[in-house]
Amino acid sequence: MAAASSPQTHGNASSNSMLAGLNCAGNIHLVIGTNPLAAARCAQSLGAGAHPILIAPETSELHYGLQLKIDDGTVKWVRKAFEDEHLFQLGREEVGRVVDAVFVTAGSREELASHISSLCKRNRIPVNVVDAPHLCTFSLLSTHSDGPLQIGVTTNGRGCKLASRIRREIASSLPPNLGAACDRFGEARRRIQQHDEGSGLAPVPGDLDDSVDQSALFNKFVTEEDTRNRRIRWLSQVCEYWPLKKLASVSNEDVHRLLEAYAGAAEADAARRKPRDGDGDASPSRPLGKIILAGSGPGHPDLLTRATYNAIQSADLILADKLVPSGVLDLIPRRTPVEIARKFPGNAEQAQEELLAAALAAAKAGKTVLRLKQGDPFIYGRGGEELAYFRQNGFSADGAVTVLPGVTSALSAPLFAAIPATQRDVADQVLICTGTGKKGKAPEPPEYVSSRTVVFLMALHRIVGLVRELTTAVEEQHPETGTTTTPSARALWPLTTPCAVIERASCPDQRVIRTTLAHVAEAIEAEGSRPPGLLVVGRSCEFLHPREKGRAWVVEEGFRGLEDEGIAAELKGLGVAVGSA
Repeated sequence: MAAASSPQTHGNASSNSMLAGLNCAGNIHLVIGTNPLAAARCAQSLGAGAHPILIAPETSELHYGLQLKIDDGTVKWVRKAFEDEHLFQLGREEVGRVVDAVFVTAGSREELASHISSLCKRNRIPVNVVDAPHLCTFSLLSTHSDGPLQIGVTTNGRGCKLASRIRREIASSLPPNLGAACDRFGEARRRIQQHDEGSGLAPVPGDLDDSVDQSALFNKFVTEEDTRNRRIRWLSQVCEYWPLKKLASVSNEDVHRLLEAYAGAAEADAARRKPRDGDGDASPSRPLGKIILAGSGPGHPDLLTRATYNAIQSADLILADKLVPSGVLDLIPRRTPVEIARKFPGNAEQAQEELLAAALAAAKAGKTVLRLKQGDPFIYGRGGEELAYFRQNGFSADGAVTVLPGVTSALSAPLFAAIPATQRDVADQVLICTGTGKKGKAPEPPEYVSSRTVVFLMALHRIVGLVRELTTAVEEQHPETGTTTTPSARALWPLTTPCAVIERASCPDQRVIRTTLAHVAEAIEAEGSRPPGLLVVGRSCEFLHPREKGRAWVVEEGFRGLEDEGIAAELKGLGVAVGSA
């Protein structure tokens, strides 16, 4: 049962509720009243596995829904007016006969409602009074249920049925069978835990807690030697990066294959995967196909180039990186096979080789293959490596491999956060850096230049180390000899330097955290991770958003920078059915 602990103030501004899912199996709920709401409360109580008891005089006129439940024995009727003793005599034996919750459906204007509320509060019994937030210690949410998946919405007593409208809108936007997918991935998590426990591995703290967001270490590099908890982290990344439509369509067999794909033998053989039926080497009767490397932009599908959109519509096979946003994947016609990179922790190199082998095999079979990457292929997208690989394997002729640019988040994300990367008299240069080098090693940090804006990609999972490298003189190790040298004389970054964390740029759940280098690590730890994200550092970060005095950081949620209709509406106007076969 979804519930919310209610604010205790009345008529004044108060904090929002703490939303919670209550395990009510076997609980005793008192329902006071005989109206349609009383029938609804009994139904909600039964749905949560509790035992509702109706309190009403024998002469009361019952709602027909109540009468049906009383007749079939699912609701017990105490044929008396409410008495204080009911709270302490009708409950479970194991809790001293105190009832577990009380629902008053008669309304707040009756003196009885205030009396029951006061009595419950004094005895720490959860109470809900209809249309009276000030008398409640908890409230019920407008919920959508799909198997184990429940989504609840509350307006904290202010909604006038708006919560149910919002809940319907949210539910209608979800793909079907998402609840079944929760079951399947829950079973996968259980199997992984059993395997890890059998191997002596400790469980991941907070793994079962839905209220905990991804940690700041979500994308931390995993070495080949560090196998502890890799499997659960891999499953978390699948749930985080795969589009909801794809997650909802996963079958039990697919989950089994995903688990098998993690096995060490499968990792070792990934680059040698057998071609599928119809794939194979080119022959005189089968001309070579074509390979397209394209960037999908930062997130919003309207930010695709027209060339990349055309490639999505015409490709025979699409091989996508795991960070390609769902809004872009939704544009892929249903007839087109799609594979998403299995770049779970510790498997990035094997997954990359697997995608390259698949692209090569399909292109040699005469197909048009689209390697779809996030952002721009040549901005930390390994596009140059892939182009060189295809050239070395028979696709060196003009037109055999086409590279299409994409809007890089390194420049577009600051814009969507209202941070001008260059600004007269503030920043006259932009530097794009990676926060993580090859095999997880820390790259050499850039020196401080007051007129420079620096954008760090792939850095948030090691933000503590990055801030330390930027702001303090650290000893540096020679990459070949391993000898340690004294700190360099590079200019260090002041801890007061403004910065911003931008996550899911241009997506509906975009988030911006504005702070300084002194507090950015603490802010990320407190707010959690919402990958993919980047860090912008420099005075330009506060040009349009001056720092608020007394606040270590400020969080901004949501993206409203583009019209909702976008490319889909434009194509619909041209008679094109987006995403259909």
